[in-house]
Amino acid sequence: MQPATDQRLILVVRTTRLGELIARFNTEAQARFYVEHLGADFSDYQREDATYREAVAQAQEVLNRLGRTHVLRREFLPNYLFGPNDTVVVLGQDGLVANTVKYLHGQAVLGVNPDPRRWDGVLLPFQVANLEQVVPEVLARRRPTRLVTMAQATLNNGQVLYAVNDLFIGPKSHGSARYSIRVGGREEVHSSSGIIVSTGLGSTGWYKSIITGTLQIASSLTGQTLSSLPNTAFPWDTPSLRFSVREPFPSRTSAATIVHGQVDAKTPMALTSLMAENGVIFSDGIERDFLEFNSGTVAKIGVADKAGHLVV
Repeated sequence: MQPATDQRLILVVRTTRLGELIARFNTEAQARFYVEHLGADFSDYQREDATYREAVAQAQEVLNRLGRTHVLRREFLPNYLFGPNDTVVVLGQDGLVANTVKYLHGQAVLGVNPDPRRWDGVLLPFQVANLEQVVPEVLARRRPTRLVTMAQATLNNGQVLYAVNDLFIGPKSHGSARYSIRVGGREEVHSSSGIIVSTGLGSTGWYKSIITGTLQIASSLTGQTLSSLPNTAFPWDTPSLRFSVREPFPSRTSAATIVHGQVDAKTPMALTSLMAENGVIFSDGIERDFLEFNSGTVAKIGVADKAGHLVV
């Protein structure tokens, strides 16, 4: 059957937990032995895998009728060349949507929940059954999208990294990061376990965890009970970012006064690495996709020069 249009539809998929175990242990039987030997329920891995495979097959069947469909695995996202008119359908968890958006340049993204009984899916407003109706509306530009502000790290060697939720700047493994931080007109040297720079979309995730922990520690030390925690969330399209320094250590050579604040057009951030090795910048929790941040590297952190477009 010929597709309804020549429009290209990109279906982004991921490997399930079972698939990852089989890749690690070579066979499903060996994966079963490993999981059950640890006392876990292997059938849960099988159910998740079967449900996801069925969702992929159903989505592909629908999309094949609507346009020229290409299935793209998550691991190939960094090197894939998206066309300016591509429509991207992401079938997976919220993290897969975020990881996809940062490699796009204005293309519409539909987040599809493959297993609503398992995943809440803040970024997954659709199910496979909705594709038949929603995709033609997107192709005809009749479906609204929600703008998502992104973060951007630009190094003095020309490398750039985008983030949909947050950037991490710090040590590759457990240890201290040393760097100078300049925000607005203030500057100081830090020794910390790293900096988190969050977008509005990421403000309910890692950023919320940091603020919650900090306030609870302060409450315990001061004896002042918090009646409620502040709402850390801010709109997805806010043209600014929030930064938080993790575990800053004040000493003779390091300070700890610039530990939280806002980054925007009027208040830019610049970080200069003072680490001989093991300094990194990664985004959205994907540690294997990183930039080196070692001695002499300067990173300018700010609102990205592009935004995400999530279909709603």
